[in-house]
Amino acid sequence: MTGRDSSNVWPEVTAVIRHHSTTFWLGSCLMTGERRRATRAVYAACRIGDDAADLAPRPREAVAVWQTRIEQAYLGRPVEPWERALAWAVRRFPVPRAAFHALADGFRADFGSVRLATFADLDRYCFQVAGAVGLMIAPICGAHGPAAEHAADQLGRAMQLTNCLRDVGEDLARDRVYLPADLLAAYGVTLDDLRSDVRGPRYRRLMEHLAHEAEQRFEIGLDGLHHLRHHRTAVAYAAVQYRAILDELRAGGWDNLRQRASVPPARRARLLAEARSATRAAGTAPAAPSPQPLAGTGTGGAG
Repeated sequence: MTGRDSSNVWPEVTAVIRHHSTTFWLGSCLMTGERRRATRAVYAACRIGDDAADLAPRPREAVAVWQTRIEQAYLGRPVEPWERALAWAVRRFPVPRAAFHALADGFRADFGSVRLATFADLDRYCFQVAGAVGLMIAPICGAHGPAAEHAADQLGRAMQLTNCLRDVGEDLARDRVYLPADLLAAYGVTLDDLRSDVRGPRYRRLMEHLAHEAEQRFEIGLDGLHHLRHHRTAVAYAAVQYRAILDELRAGGWDNLRQRASVPPARRARLLAEARSATRAAGTAPAAPSPQPLAGTGTGGAG
């Protein structure tokens, strides 16, 4: 990116990331060069879409405009700085356009009240808003093929499921209930219990059920680090920081209806060693495949 394109693109991209996600910012700081810039460009584009869905007065129109701007970036006709950064990134790396379509579907799923009938519905949503982002980042880190895409998708789902557990109270205040109705019924938890901050044994068992689902997906994602030819530690660091949120929630007795759990800065520093250990355990990267188009969203969808 040269000339006019380079003058004001990266400050805006950097500001978006630092404002929205300490976890992602710290992870991306372990990356270098074009791959760091491309990862940040993709993440900034995703966050701007999320703001369009959550903060715009007319979210349907705002998300439609955002999706048009994504298309313009892929067509090489960007306007805003974040669009120019994304256009630069997708020229250099095979970031799947279909993953942005899935993300837009996830944004639309949040319009109005949210009620999910089954865990499969929740898992599908986690793919749309986070697994799809994993599919965007994977090729930037040199990962290709169905097995690599599956690991990236599952790691994204794990992170989003963790978000849902962390933010039960915040989401409820916005009339969004991501806890599936089938599991609420199975554990005997009602919406009135949530509104009244009833966190007895049944609620804690429900939380542990969903935490176990997240942990299984974290395991798949971290086991798939060997597919990454670049920046494994950066991805692992983001993953273990998110996984640590589950530890904080447990330590707080699943007090997620009135407050938001976070990982203390001192523990974030210690988790870097855990990420490096996961990187060492990943082994040798597979041989680079022959160049070929990515097939849409790979392992997308529920399941």
